[in-house]
Amino acid sequence: MTTRRSFLRTAALGSAAAPLLPSFYNPLLATNQPPVLSKVRLAFIGVGSRGRSHVRQALYRDDVEVTAICDIDPEAITLTNAMIEKAGRKAPVAYTKGKEAFLEMLKRDDIDGVVIATPWEWHTPMAVATMKAKKYAGLEVSATVTLKESWDLVNTYEKTGAHCMILENVCYRRDVMAILNMIRQGMFGEMTYAHCGYQHDLRNIKFNDGKSIGGVGVEFGEKGYSEAHWRTQHSVDRNGDLYPTHGLGPVAHWLNINRGNRFTHLTSTATKSRGLHKYVVDHGGANHPNAKVNFKLGDIVTTVVECANGENIVIIHDTNSPRPYSLGFRAQGTQGIWMDDNDMIYLEGISPKAHSWESFAPYQEKYDHPLWKQHAETAQNAGHGGIDFFVLRGFIESIKNQVAPPIDVYDAAVWSAISPLSEESIAGGSKPVEIPDFTRGKWKTNKPIFGLNDIY
Repeated sequence: MTTRRSFLRTAALGSAAAPLLPSFYNPLLATNQPPVLSKVRLAFIGVGSRGRSHVRQALYRDDVEVTAICDIDPEAITLTNAMIEKAGRKAPVAYTKGKEAFLEMLKRDDIDGVVIATPWEWHTPMAVATMKAKKYAGLEVSATVTLKESWDLVNTYEKTGAHCMILENVCYRRDVMAILNMIRQGMFGEMTYAHCGYQHDLRNIKFNDGKSIGGVGVEFGEKGYSEAHWRTQHSVDRNGDLYPTHGLGPVAHWLNINRGNRFTHLTSTATKSRGLHKYVVDHGGANHPNAKVNFKLGDIVTTVVECANGENIVIIHDTNSPRPYSLGFRAQGTQGIWMDDNDMIYLEGISPKAHSWESFAPYQEKYDHPLWKQHAETAQNAGHGGIDFFVLRGFIESIKNQVAPPIDVYDAAVWSAISPLSEESIAGGSKPVEIPDFTRGKWKTNKPIFGLNDIY
């Protein structure tokens, strides 16, 4: 005898599970018109480790030309040129003279888009300059540090019409895109709650002199190497969620933020700060000068975000503790739940046993997002499990088709604004803080676009 549960499960995991078009699908985004540009000319500001990973992806494409690169580190320029030469491509013009050399580069007329992968405090000034030069800006995360910078991005876009895409690669993670697919097909019922974060032990990143064996050092700032040269100072000066977008980006798409929904308020709480001091003492001794540094950043920062449509989001920031990596995703609706850790799911009326977890693997296979089904093989050579391919592809295809990017300036502004707003909340005793509407009301009529056609 076929029970309701077995029928629903068969329907959910059978051939009927082919991706459906959501009610807000816009057919204008699915045209098969040829792209406006046959080749995209890219420039890169910042070609350190992260910037070079983007250059590497660009070099795999015949429809992309790297015309210029900019970095004040001669080694970064040398390594990038060697990579480009090995790929059999023409050497780009390099700009290296001073921290504002990028301004000279932006005067070129053979650049369609600029990828920015520099320390955080340079992201917004460089993106603003890029938009003012009427070029697409592809901006690494986080896009902004201050609330003013978020408004600077939005105001510059609205004045110039030049697009800005935050290059949040986790939005393209295969499992979170499958979850997005399932949410849009109603598998979770009405969404009520999401959980996410950035739980990543960065102690050997924040303290690294580039010389210590195994990356175990206790230096930062002027004596620091790579990200330790600039990133650690944020942990000295700031107490808040310093890196929210890896978790928040995918969740924002799940909940249609800026496109039918928006963030309204947040509250943040920080634990005491112990992890970074202990790391210095353990590896450099109690008498090391950095053992006297007062690190302001709490070891674990918890932020709760309220949404206009009634959902709540919890975001965890934890980069100072010994722990395995996790973004802690959780999608909860009236019909069921998925959790990233252990990759488990429960859907009422579909899961074989009431109140019991089951593996997400069969759902991942059946609800795999069309973008992954089409491009998974090509993405195999990309970093971070293939997601680096997808995020740069989204940027490039937007330029080729001369359309808004799948993750736009309003996303960049509000996702990144969680950082300064969480600092404000913590400084005020975990007080509620209003989250600005960077769309100025357009969220009420904007339609979702992310992941809804081959471009996006």
